[in-house]
Formats: sequence, structure tokens, C-alpha cells
Amino acid sequence: MSGLRHCVSRMFNPSSVLSAGTRQSDIVCKSQRLMLETGLIRQSSPGIYHLLPLATRAMDKLASLIDGEMKALGGQKLVMPTLGSGALWKKSDRWTLMGAELLKLKDRHGTDYCLSPTHEEAVTAMIAAEATLTYKNLPLLLYQISTKFRDERRPRYGLLRGREFLMKDLYTFDVSTKAARTTYQAVCDAYHRIFKRLGLDIIQAVGDSGMIGGDTSHEFILPAAIGEDTIYHCPRCGLAVNAEATGAGEPACPQGLARPTCEVMQKTGIELGHTFLLGQKYSEVFGASFIDSSGKKRNCEMGCYGLGVSRILASSIEVLSLQDEVRWPRTIAPYQVCIIPPKQGSKEEIPGVPEGLYDDISSEVPCLAGEILIDDRVSQTIGRRLKDCQKKGFPLVVIIGKKAMLDPMQFELHITESGDSLFMTRTELMEYLTNYVQQI
Repeated sequence: MSGLRHCVSRMFNPSSVLSAGTRQSDIVCKSQRLMLETGLIRQSSPGIYHLLPLATRAMDKLASLIDGEMKALGGQKLVMPTLGSGALWKKSDRWTLMGAELLKLKDRHGTDYCLSPTHEEAVTAMIAAEATLTYKNLPLLLYQISTKFRDERRPRYGLLRGREFLMKDLYTFDVSTKAARTTYQAVCDAYHRIFKRLGLDIIQAVGDSGMIGGDTSHEFILPAAIGEDTIYHCPRCGLAVNAEATGAGEPACPQGLARPTCEVMQKTGIELGHTFLLGQKYSEVFGASFIDSSGKKRNCEMGCYGLGVSRILASSIEVLSLQDEVRWPRTIAPYQVCIIPPKQGSKEEIPGVPEGLYDDISSEVPCLAGEILIDDRVSQTIGRRLKDCQKKGFPLVVIIGKKAMLDPMQFELHITESGDSLFMTRTELMEYLTNYVQQI
């Protein structure tokens, strides 16, 4: 096998260290505590975190999942500057409307910039510069997955509410309101597919358009006790609306049902995504237009669509994990399989078996190549290493224990999600793993 095998002994996985000024009592969120304890993140300063190797692997997988859905819609990926032009933000009036949350700075020439929390101004100005844009070029879907900034007054809950975060933002340009609504529905459907793949029970609720603008918006809310959004939701009639969008009081049932038939209730949750139909709010200001089929110039109908990528990562840990053990959506687990060899010097120790098993899985189940980790800290007991694997949430743990000395050799497979433990021959293990990858 070419290349180095992935081994725990070579992994940068530091112990939990609180930054200066942070107290243990400040960590009241399960996902934040677990991510610190398992070496997924390390705080740099309030609301700003280092993403460590295991978390970065998971984040890359999540970004890849989102990439796939965006490209399936016809989305084209780009990267826009983190430094936003102050002149553009002033032109849209959001330079002042965003208030203190917009991080502003000046260069050496005194020119105003901001650390962009979103890119409506930048992308619309870019499209406006295309003088030859016609209806044949639309719809146009442009997206990026990049770091955003917001000067939170009280950053808290780890990656759930920080000053620096990873976000997917998609911007769409259509020829008509009807076409824009078709695009809007397609993106919402894609969001539901993403959350289904992650095993997250999302509620799509009518949202408040806020500073982004537009006449239609929806929030994608993950019910959670730690959530800071409140929605009214009825699973029977389908009512789902953010309390901020209702004005005041409980909204009326859309089907005219009364209690107890309409089971509307308040729920708290975490906003993981937000979609907006913008109309011509930005295209009119910046002159983003196209030539229609009759040769007339018309403003583009726009939409914008956000997903909090780093927030989705933390939220999945928040709602899926046990109190003291991380649980990942299978799709984004940093590693799928961890192999635990016998303790050094024990009678079960058979040279070459862990490495051979690693190579066999990689070659016979190619989807798991690069998804296997050997816990080669053989000075520790199997039990201690198994506990560490379970805390980090690796979905499958293969133990090379006493039954590895039998003929045929048997391995002990621990399934983290269910807690089941099974003994399998090499052939049975390969069959199990082949079926497993088809469910990821």
C-alpha cells in the first residue's frame, strides 16, 4: 500500500485547554464542551476558534456534501473577497443599517472596508458589470463556501454563535418573478436533501427578512433546547413560522383549524439555513440587468440562500451526541473505522495483523480508503482506547483481541451508534463494511 497509514500517534489532537479569561462555568453548551474535550476545536479568543484536524476532516466532508447539491442545481462555485468594499455597502445603505455587527476597517489610504458577513453587494455589482448579459444566460446561480465575520455582542456556545464562521452563500439571478420562485423552491428542496443525509430533523419555517430584505424568506430550524430561535409549529396542519415574523401572538392556523385539531406549539431551535427571495432590491440599486427576448433591458430577479456550515457541524453534535460521547452523522464522521491492536507485550499481539487489516479494508472496500485510523498507542489497554474512540464518535471500532488467535481469525466489531458488539471473521467483516458504505 502506498502512503502513510493514518495512526493516532501521529495525529495532532491536543487536550482541552481553556483560553485565558474563560471559565469552565462559561461552557454551558454540550457541543462546545465535547468539541473542546475531544480536541476538535481550540478557542483562540472569544467567539473565534481553531478547527483542529478531526473537525477539519468533518467540515471538509460537510462542504463536499453541500457542493454536490449546489452543483446539481447548476450552481457555479466562486470565491469572493473577504474584504468588502465600503463604497458598495454604502450604496445599498447597509453600511449603517447593519449597525455594530458589521466589522469595519480602513486601509492606509483611508478607504473604508468591512469584513463581509454576506456578499449581496459584491455579487450584484459584479453581475451589473456584465453589459452583454441576456435572458439566454439566466438563470445564473453563483455560490461560495467561505469564512464570514460578525461582531457578535456576546459570542457563545462555541461554533453555534461566533464572530468568525464558515458559510455557504448562494446568489441567484432570474428573468422573472415566476422563474425566481421556481429556483427558490429548487434550492429549498436541496436543503432538505442535505439535512436528510445528515439525519437532522429540520423544520422549514417562515422567517423574518431582516437586513437582507425581500418579500419571502424561510428559516431552516433544528429543534434544540439550546436554540435561540422560537418558532410556532404544528406537525398536523404544517404551520411553521418564526415568532419574529408573526408580529405578536400566536399565528392563525393556515387551514382554519382550531385547537385541539391544530396542535400548534412553541419550539426553540437553531437556525441552520435561511433563504430569501430578494426581488429587485439589489439589482435595481446596482444596475444588474439583462436583455430580454424582445431586446429590452430589465432588472434581474434575485434570491440569496445561506447555510451556516460550521454551525451545522456543531449543531449535529449538539443534538445527536450523548452527554459524554460525540455522535456524528455518518456522512461527515472524521474517520469511519478505527482499528485497535492488542496491548504491547500481550499474548494476543501478532505482528503485522493491524497493518494488514488496514490495507485489506482499503483495497477491498475502496470507499473506506483514507477513512481508517489505527489506534497504535499500544502502551494503553484496549479498554482505554475503546473508550477514547467512543468519546470521539468514530462509527465503527475493530478490536484485534483474544479471538484473533483463533483459526479462522475473528475480530470484535463495536458499532458506536447502537452500542452493539459482534465477532466476525475477516470475510464477514469485509461483507459488513461493504454494506455499511452503501448506507453512508
